[in-house]
Amino acid sequence: MQYKRPVSVLVVIHTADLQVLLLERAAHAGYWQSVTGSQENDESLIATAAREVAEETGIILPQSAFDDWQRTNTFEIFAEWRHRYAPGVLENTEHVFSLEVASAQPVVIAPDEHLDFTWLPWREAATKCFSWSNRDAILQLPQRKASSAA
Repeated sequence: MQYKRPVSVLVVIHTADLQVLLLERAAHAGYWQSVTGSQENDESLIATAAREVAEETGIILPQSAFDDWQRTNTFEIFAEWRHRYAPGVLENTEHVFSLEVASAQPVVIAPDEHLDFTWLPWREAATKCFSWSNRDAILQLPQRKASSAA
């Protein structure tokens, strides 16, 4: 068995007017989140972000389109998912990215991972997220967008 690495990405996908894409988890109906996923093998973090976005939404953009926030969050891995990691691994380090797209568009979800998708204004999207790190990233989007435009 190959264990998952306890290193992941969070990619907040949004439009210029800060409509945010959320995906509903298949394993937990009612749990909404941005794109997330674990780093594989010797893959760079930006490559992980691009791969996960493509796999979970069908959106394929070059790595240069992604904004690496140079921010990490460390959190405890839910007990129900610890079997995917090597024995004794209890925490995951998440790297935050964002991706601006031209419009709130239909996406192709991975049915084994997600049940549905929605585009919401950033404040509403933040309140819908079950993950504190996802919520916090969405709440920082306006400031992040303003500083990158400066």
